[in-house]
Amino acid sequence: MLDATTRSGGTATASPRATTAELAVAAPPATTASPAVSSGFAARCTRAVLSPWSRLSLLVALLAGAACTMLLFEPQRLLTQGWPPQLSGAAAALVFAVAYGVCTVAFVPRPLLNLAGGALFGSQVGLGVALAGTVLGAGIAFCLGRALGQEALRPLLRGRWLKAADGQLSRHGFRSMLAVRLFPGVPFWAANYCASVSRMGLLPFLLATALGSIPNTAAYVVAGARASTPTSPAFLIALACIALPALAGVVVAWRKRHRLRQL
Repeated sequence: MLDATTRSGGTATASPRATTAELAVAAPPATTASPAVSSGFAARCTRAVLSPWSRLSLLVALLAGAACTMLLFEPQRLLTQGWPPQLSGAAAALVFAVAYGVCTVAFVPRPLLNLAGGALFGSQVGLGVALAGTVLGAGIAFCLGRALGQEALRPLLRGRWLKAADGQLSRHGFRSMLAVRLFPGVPFWAANYCASVSRMGLLPFLLATALGSIPNTAAYVVAGARASTPTSPAFLIALACIALPALAGVVVAWRKRHRLRQL
């Protein structure tokens, strides 16, 4: 076996095994660094996309797009032009209920949709499809707000009134939402998204929405069905049913004012 230096001339001669080992050590592990860098970049992108503020931005973009679509669609034309003649019977009622729910998510006022339901389907069927659309729209808005906005918005609940409203909905969700639905002055979309940011459960929210929306919805549906005879007893009773829930909501809010001030 040859030594590192020859015995005859004293010149150094590298061993083949040593040269191969040195080259192997000196070669950079380029192939093993790429997967680590790519996986780290993918993880950062995933965290950025799924961050609370990214999801909230997506929610805002979706709602803005839906609102612009409703402005172009002009659902109030249902009151003047009526329902498309291609749809009739149960299919028309189902389509109207789904469209009702989507329109409420896009900030279309419910009184307008209730009047259209009464004018198109009459008092009984109109009330059924309006209530179905109400619960559907409330559920869609609640799930969107809970999935995309709750985590980002809850840290912002720092004001006294915001904390009081959040505590009321979180601890007494059903009866609080029932009172809100009975009070026509609270916008439907605002109640939906406020409940989604709180810790209120979905089932109590939907049940309170269905029960609390019956008086106001029925009043507007009957008014739409009897709009051609504004002096009829049914139309006048419907107007009274619109005012009475508003008065009941004012009384409930007046009784709760001291408790809210203490929070």
